[in-house]
Amino acid sequence: MAIVTSQQLTHYYDYYRTTEIIFTKDIIKVLALDPRQIFVKCAGAQWPCILNSTSFQGARIIVGTKGEAFKQLAQKDAPTVNLRYYFRKPDGQELSFYVAGKVGAISSYMNSTDLAIISIQYTQRPPDAFIEMLGHLIDANENAIRRKEERILLNAETCRRLRMKHEESVIQIEGVPRRCIIRDLSFGGAKVMVLGLAQFLIGKRIKLNLEFTDPSEVLNLDGTIIKGLPVEGRKDIFAASIKFDETGAALSYKIHINTYLSSLRKDELENKVKQDVLVQQRAVEEQKIKEQRALAIQKSQEEEAKRLEEAKRLEAAKRLEAAKRLEEARKLEEATKKIQNPSVGV
Repeated sequence: MAIVTSQQLTHYYDYYRTTEIIFTKDIIKVLALDPRQIFVKCAGAQWPCILNSTSFQGARIIVGTKGEAFKQLAQKDAPTVNLRYYFRKPDGQELSFYVAGKVGAISSYMNSTDLAIISIQYTQRPPDAFIEMLGHLIDANENAIRRKEERILLNAETCRRLRMKHEESVIQIEGVPRRCIIRDLSFGGAKVMVLGLAQFLIGKRIKLNLEFTDPSEVLNLDGTIIKGLPVEGRKDIFAASIKFDETGAALSYKIHINTYLSSLRKDELENKVKQDVLVQQRAVEEQKIKEQRALAIQKSQEEEAKRLEEAKRLEAAKRLEAAKRLEEARKLEEATKKIQNPSVGV
Protein backbone atom coordinates (compact mmCIF):
# COMPACT_ATOMS: atom_id res chain seq x y z
CA MET A 1 0.00 0.00 0.00
CA ALA A 2 1.41 3.39 -0.97
CA ILE A 3 2.40 5.88 1.73
CA VAL A 4 -0.12 8.69 1.92
CA THR A 5 0.29 12.23 3.16
CA SER A 6 -1.80 14.01 5.79
CA GLN A 7 -3.35 15.96 2.91
CA GLN A 8 -4.47 12.71 1.26
CA LEU A 9 -5.85 11.40 4.55
CA THR A 10 -7.85 14.61 4.96
CA HIS A 11 -9.16 14.19 1.41
CA TYR A 12 -10.23 10.61 2.14
CA TYR A 13 -11.94 11.59 5.38
CA ASP A 14 -13.76 14.62 3.97
CA TYR A 15 -14.70 13.17 0.59
CA TYR A 16 -15.69 9.65 1.68
CA ARG A 17 -16.89 10.47 5.19
CA THR A 18 -20.38 9.05 4.73
CA THR A 19 -19.48 6.22 2.33
CA GLU A 20 -20.42 2.92 3.94
CA ILE A 21 -18.41 -0.24 3.40
CA ILE A 22 -20.19 -3.59 3.87
CA PHE A 23 -17.81 -6.29 5.08
CA THR A 24 -17.96 -8.94 2.38
CA LYS A 25 -15.47 -11.81 2.24
CA ASP A 26 -13.45 -9.94 -0.42
CA ILE A 27 -13.23 -6.78 1.69
CA ILE A 28 -12.36 -8.73 4.84
CA LYS A 29 -9.53 -10.44 2.93
CA VAL A 30 -8.17 -7.23 1.39
CA LEU A 31 -8.22 -5.37 4.71
CA ALA A 32 -6.86 -8.43 6.56
CA LEU A 33 -9.61 -7.98 9.15
CA ASP A 34 -9.84 -10.74 11.75
CA PRO A 35 -13.60 -11.12 12.48
CA ARG A 36 -12.87 -13.26 15.56
CA GLN A 37 -11.16 -10.31 17.24
CA ILE A 38 -13.99 -7.78 16.85
CA PHE A 39 -15.52 -6.73 20.16
CA VAL A 40 -17.93 -4.12 21.48
CA LYS A 41 -17.05 -2.73 24.90
CA CYS A 42 -19.67 -1.21 27.20
CA ALA A 43 -20.19 -0.75 30.94
CA GLY A 44 -16.80 -2.20 31.81
CA ALA A 45 -17.27 -5.43 29.84
CA GLN A 46 -16.76 -6.45 26.23
CA TRP A 47 -18.47 -8.98 23.97
CA PRO A 48 -17.71 -10.40 20.53
CA CYS A 49 -19.85 -9.09 17.71
CA ILE A 50 -20.14 -9.27 13.93
CA LEU A 51 -19.03 -6.20 12.02
CA ASN A 52 -21.65 -5.64 9.33
CA SER A 53 -20.51 -2.32 7.86
CA THR A 54 -18.57 0.83 8.62
CA SER A 55 -17.86 4.35 7.45
CA PHE A 56 -15.66 7.09 8.87
CA GLN A 57 -18.61 8.28 10.96
CA GLY A 58 -20.04 5.07 12.35
CA ALA A 59 -20.56 1.32 12.11
CA ARG A 60 -23.26 -1.33 12.22
CA ILE A 61 -22.72 -4.45 14.31
CA ILE A 62 -24.74 -7.63 14.71
CA VAL A 63 -25.32 -9.14 18.17
CA GLY A 64 -27.58 -11.81 19.59
CA THR A 65 -30.78 -10.55 21.20
CA LYS A 66 -30.51 -13.04 24.04
CA GLY A 67 -27.04 -11.99 25.20
CA GLU A 68 -25.73 -9.47 27.71
CA ALA A 69 -24.35 -7.23 24.95
CA PHE A 70 -27.82 -6.58 23.55
CA LYS A 71 -29.19 -6.01 27.06
CA GLN A 72 -26.60 -3.30 27.74
CA LEU A 73 -26.71 -1.66 24.29
CA ALA A 74 -30.52 -1.63 24.08
CA GLN A 75 -30.91 0.45 27.22
CA LYS A 76 -32.77 3.74 26.83
CA ASP A 77 -29.72 5.76 27.83
CA ALA A 78 -26.99 3.34 26.87
CA PRO A 79 -23.51 4.36 28.06
CA THR A 80 -20.65 5.14 25.68
CA VAL A 81 -19.46 2.13 23.71
CA ASN A 82 -16.06 1.32 22.21
CA LEU A 83 -15.79 -0.78 19.08
CA ARG A 84 -12.59 -2.80 18.76
CA TYR A 85 -11.05 -3.33 15.33
CA TYR A 86 -8.32 -5.88 14.70
CA PHE A 87 -6.26 -6.40 11.54
CA ARG A 88 -3.65 -9.08 10.98
CA LYS A 89 -1.45 -8.40 7.95
CA PRO A 90 0.15 -11.20 5.86
CA ASP A 91 3.61 -10.04 7.00
CA GLY A 92 2.63 -10.74 10.60
CA GLN A 93 2.02 -7.14 11.66
CA GLU A 94 -1.00 -6.55 13.86
CA LEU A 95 -3.11 -3.44 14.21
CA SER A 96 -5.86 -3.04 16.80
CA PHE A 97 -7.64 -0.03 18.25
CA TYR A 98 -10.91 1.10 19.81
CA VAL A 99 -13.21 3.76 18.40
CA ALA A 100 -15.60 5.43 20.84
CA GLY A 101 -19.22 5.97 19.91
CA LYS A 102 -22.81 6.08 21.04
CA VAL A 103 -25.66 3.69 20.27
CA GLY A 104 -28.07 4.76 17.54
CA ALA A 105 -30.85 2.85 15.81
CA ILE A 106 -31.55 -0.80 16.69
CA SER A 107 -33.46 -3.17 14.42
CA SER A 108 -33.80 -6.87 13.74
CA TYR A 109 -31.30 -8.42 11.36
CA MET A 110 -33.08 -9.80 8.28
CA ASN A 111 -36.32 -10.15 10.30
CA SER A 112 -34.63 -12.48 12.75
CA THR A 113 -35.80 -12.57 16.35
CA ASP A 114 -32.42 -13.89 17.48
CA LEU A 115 -30.15 -11.27 15.88
CA ALA A 116 -30.19 -7.49 16.00
CA ILE A 117 -28.28 -4.89 14.03
CA ILE A 118 -27.10 -1.94 16.10
CA SER A 119 -25.89 1.36 14.67
CA ILE A 120 -22.98 3.04 16.45
CA GLN A 121 -22.25 6.70 15.78
CA TYR A 122 -18.57 7.50 16.33
CA THR A 123 -17.84 10.34 18.73
CA GLN A 124 -14.22 10.63 17.60
CA ARG A 125 -12.33 10.49 14.35
CA PRO A 126 -10.96 6.98 13.64
CA PRO A 127 -7.15 6.48 13.58
CA ASP A 128 -5.25 7.54 10.45
CA ALA A 129 -4.33 3.91 9.67
CA PHE A 130 -8.04 3.05 9.48
CA ILE A 131 -8.78 6.08 7.27
CA GLU A 132 -5.87 5.12 5.01
CA MET A 133 -7.06 1.50 4.59
CA LEU A 134 -10.68 2.36 3.92
CA GLY A 135 -9.72 5.39 1.84
CA HIS A 136 -7.60 3.27 -0.52
CA LEU A 137 -10.43 0.76 -0.84
CA ILE A 138 -13.21 3.30 -1.47
CA ASP A 139 -11.05 5.33 -3.84
CA ALA A 140 -10.27 2.20 -5.88
CA ASN A 141 -13.97 1.35 -6.20
CA GLU A 142 -14.82 4.93 -7.20
CA ASN A 143 -12.07 5.12 -9.83
CA ALA A 144 -12.93 1.66 -11.15
CA ILE A 145 -16.13 3.27 -12.37
CA ARG A 146 -14.87 6.73 -13.39
CA ARG A 147 -11.63 5.55 -15.03
CA LYS A 148 -12.79 2.14 -16.20
CA GLU A 149 -11.27 2.32 -19.70
CA GLU A 150 -8.02 4.10 -18.85
CA ARG A 151 -5.30 1.74 -20.07
CA ILE A 152 -1.85 0.98 -18.68
CA LEU A 153 0.71 -0.16 -21.26
CA LEU A 154 2.86 -2.85 -19.70
CA ASN A 155 6.65 -2.75 -19.79
CA ALA A 156 9.41 -3.36 -17.26
CA GLU A 157 8.84 0.01 -15.55
CA THR A 158 5.04 -0.22 -15.29
CA CYS A 159 5.31 -3.80 -14.03
CA ARG A 160 7.66 -2.57 -11.31
CA ARG A 161 5.30 0.22 -10.30
CA LEU A 162 2.30 -2.12 -10.41
CA ARG A 163 4.24 -4.62 -8.26
CA MET A 164 3.72 -7.27 -10.94
CA LYS A 165 6.31 -10.00 -11.40
CA HIS A 166 6.39 -9.86 -15.20
CA GLU A 167 4.40 -9.33 -18.39
CA GLU A 168 4.25 -13.05 -19.16
CA SER A 169 1.28 -14.89 -17.71
CA VAL A 170 -1.24 -17.70 -18.19
CA ILE A 171 -4.75 -17.34 -19.55
CA GLN A 172 -7.31 -20.11 -19.29
CA ILE A 173 -9.65 -20.13 -22.29
CA GLU A 174 -12.66 -22.30 -21.61
CA GLY A 175 -10.58 -24.01 -18.92
CA VAL A 176 -7.58 -24.69 -21.20
CA PRO A 177 -4.41 -22.89 -20.01
CA ARG A 178 -2.25 -21.04 -22.57
CA ARG A 179 0.82 -18.89 -22.22
CA CYS A 180 0.27 -15.21 -23.01
CA ILE A 181 1.95 -11.80 -22.87
CA ILE A 182 -0.03 -8.98 -21.32
CA ARG A 183 0.12 -5.79 -23.38
CA ASP A 184 -2.11 -3.52 -21.31
CA LEU A 185 -4.42 -3.49 -18.32
CA SER A 186 -7.34 -1.38 -17.13
CA PHE A 187 -9.98 -1.57 -14.42
CA GLY A 188 -12.39 -3.10 -16.93
CA GLY A 189 -10.20 -5.36 -19.04
CA ALA A 190 -6.88 -6.26 -20.66
CA LYS A 191 -5.18 -6.94 -23.96
CA VAL A 192 -2.99 -10.03 -24.27
CA MET A 193 -0.99 -11.73 -27.00
CA VAL A 194 -2.03 -15.38 -27.10
CA LEU A 195 -1.47 -18.40 -29.28
CA GLY A 196 -4.54 -19.34 -31.35
CA LEU A 197 -6.90 -18.24 -34.10
CA ALA A 198 -9.04 -15.23 -33.27
CA GLN A 199 -12.14 -16.37 -35.18
CA PHE A 200 -12.42 -19.45 -32.97
CA LEU A 201 -11.78 -17.76 -29.64
CA ILE A 202 -13.81 -14.54 -29.74
CA GLY A 203 -16.67 -14.78 -27.26
CA LYS A 204 -14.95 -17.46 -25.19
CA ARG A 205 -14.83 -17.29 -21.40
CA ILE A 206 -11.41 -16.74 -19.87
CA LYS A 207 -9.59 -16.54 -16.57
CA LEU A 208 -6.48 -14.32 -16.57
CA ASN A 209 -3.74 -15.12 -14.07
CA LEU A 210 -1.86 -12.16 -12.53
CA GLU A 211 0.97 -12.35 -9.99
CA PHE A 212 1.71 -9.44 -7.66
CA THR A 213 4.54 -9.03 -5.17
CA ASP A 214 3.27 -6.33 -2.78
CA PRO A 215 1.36 -7.91 -1.26
CA SER A 216 2.38 -11.30 -2.61
CA GLU A 217 -0.73 -12.76 -4.21
CA VAL A 218 -2.02 -14.49 -7.33
CA LEU A 219 -5.27 -13.18 -8.81
CA ASN A 220 -7.48 -14.93 -11.34
CA LEU A 221 -9.76 -12.49 -13.15
CA ASP A 222 -12.84 -13.75 -15.01
CA GLY A 223 -13.86 -12.25 -18.34
CA THR A 224 -14.65 -12.72 -22.02
CA ILE A 225 -12.65 -12.26 -25.23
CA ILE A 226 -14.61 -9.56 -27.07
CA LYS A 227 -12.25 -8.84 -29.97
CA GLY A 228 -9.21 -10.27 -31.70
CA LEU A 229 -6.65 -8.46 -33.85
CA PRO A 230 -4.02 -10.14 -36.05
CA VAL A 231 -0.32 -9.83 -35.23
CA GLU A 232 1.80 -8.76 -38.19
CA GLY A 233 3.99 -11.58 -39.44
CA ARG A 234 2.32 -14.22 -37.26
CA LYS A 235 -0.77 -16.17 -38.25
CA ASP A 236 -0.79 -18.33 -35.13
CA ILE A 237 -0.90 -15.43 -32.61
CA PHE A 238 -3.49 -12.71 -32.11
CA ALA A 239 -4.10 -9.80 -29.75
CA ALA A 240 -7.10 -10.65 -27.59
CA SER A 241 -9.14 -7.81 -26.08
CA ILE A 242 -10.64 -8.99 -22.80
CA LYS A 243 -13.55 -7.51 -20.89
CA PHE A 244 -13.62 -8.44 -17.22
CA ASP A 245 -16.90 -9.44 -15.63
CA GLU A 246 -18.52 -6.73 -13.52
CA THR A 247 -17.79 -8.93 -10.53
CA GLY A 248 -14.72 -10.54 -12.10
CA ALA A 249 -12.12 -7.92 -11.17
CA ALA A 250 -11.10 -8.59 -7.57
CA LEU A 251 -10.98 -5.68 -5.18
CA SER A 252 -7.26 -6.27 -4.65
CA TYR A 253 -6.73 -5.87 -8.41
CA LYS A 254 -8.64 -2.58 -8.41
CA ILE A 255 -6.43 -1.32 -5.60
CA HIS A 256 -3.26 -2.20 -7.57
CA ILE A 257 -4.54 -0.39 -10.67
CA ASN A 258 -5.78 2.59 -8.65
CA THR A 259 -2.50 2.92 -6.76
CA TYR A 260 -0.58 3.02 -10.05
CA LEU A 261 -2.90 5.56 -11.69
CA SER A 262 -2.88 7.70 -8.54
CA SER A 263 0.93 7.65 -8.52
CA LEU A 264 0.93 8.82 -12.14
CA ARG A 265 -1.48 11.59 -11.27
CA LYS A 266 0.72 12.55 -8.33
CA ASP A 267 3.80 12.59 -10.58
CA GLU A 268 1.95 14.77 -13.10
CA LEU A 269 0.93 17.21 -10.38
CA GLU A 270 4.46 17.30 -8.94
CA ASN A 271 5.92 17.88 -12.42
CA LYS A 272 3.35 20.62 -13.04
CA VAL A 273 4.28 22.27 -9.75
CA LYS A 274 7.97 22.02 -10.67
CA GLN A 275 7.25 23.51 -14.12
CA ASP A 276 5.21 26.30 -12.54
CA VAL A 277 8.07 27.01 -10.12
CA LEU A 278 10.56 27.07 -13.00
CA VAL A 279 8.30 29.42 -14.98
CA GLN A 280 8.00 31.69 -11.96
CA GLN A 281 11.76 31.60 -11.39
CA ARG A 282 12.39 32.45 -15.05
CA ALA A 283 9.86 35.27 -14.83
CA VAL A 284 11.59 36.63 -11.73
CA GLU A 285 15.01 36.32 -13.39
CA GLU A 286 13.75 38.05 -16.54
CA GLN A 287 12.23 40.82 -14.41
CA LYS A 288 15.55 41.23 -12.59
CA ILE A 289 17.37 41.42 -15.93
CA LYS A 290 14.88 44.05 -17.15
CA GLU A 291 15.31 46.04 -13.96
CA GLN A 292 19.11 45.75 -14.19
CA ARG A 293 18.99 46.90 -17.82
CA ALA A 294 16.70 49.79 -16.90
CA LEU A 295 19.05 50.78 -14.07
CA ALA A 296 22.05 50.52 -16.41
CA ILE A 297 20.31 52.71 -19.00
CA GLN A 298 19.28 55.20 -16.32
CA LYS A 299 22.83 55.27 -14.94
CA SER A 300 24.23 55.70 -18.44
CA GLN A 301 21.82 58.55 -19.11
CA GLU A 302 22.70 60.19 -15.80
CA GLU A 303 26.43 59.86 -16.56
CA GLU A 304 25.88 61.30 -20.04
CA ALA A 305 23.90 64.19 -18.54
CA LYS A 306 26.72 64.81 -16.06
CA ARG A 307 29.28 64.68 -18.86
CA LEU A 308 27.32 67.20 -20.94
CA GLU A 309 26.86 69.43 -17.89
CA GLU A 310 30.59 69.24 -17.17
CA ALA A 311 31.35 69.99 -20.81
CA LYS A 312 29.04 73.04 -20.69
CA ARG A 313 30.67 74.19 -17.45
CA LEU A 314 34.16 73.84 -18.95
CA GLU A 315 33.04 75.66 -22.11
CA ALA A 316 31.59 78.49 -20.03
CA ALA A 317 34.79 78.66 -17.96
CA LYS A 318 36.85 78.83 -21.17
CA ARG A 319 34.68 81.62 -22.52
CA LEU A 320 34.96 83.52 -19.24
CA GLU A 321 38.71 83.02 -19.21
CA ALA A 322 38.92 84.21 -22.83
CA ALA A 323 36.80 87.26 -22.00
CA LYS A 324 39.08 88.08 -19.06
CA ARG A 325 42.15 87.79 -21.28
CA LEU A 326 40.55 90.07 -23.88
CA GLU A 327 39.68 92.62 -21.20
CA GLU A 328 43.22 92.50 -19.81
CA ALA A 329 44.62 92.88 -23.32
CA ARG A 330 42.36 95.87 -23.91
CA LYS A 331 43.43 97.51 -20.64
CA LEU A 332 47.08 96.80 -21.42
CA GLU A 333 46.68 98.32 -24.87
CA GLU A 334 45.10 101.50 -23.40
CA ALA A 335 47.84 101.80 -20.81
CA THR A 336 50.48 101.43 -23.50
CA LYS A 337 48.88 104.23 -25.56
CA LYS A 338 48.93 106.58 -22.56
CA ILE A 339 52.60 105.93 -21.94
CA GLN A 340 53.48 106.47 -25.59
CA ASN A 341 51.35 109.62 -25.86
CA PRO A 342 51.33 111.42 -22.51
CA SER A 343 49.25 114.27 -23.91
CA VAL A 344 46.40 111.95 -24.53
CA GLY A 345 43.73 112.54 -22.02
CA VAL A 346 45.30 115.93 -20.70
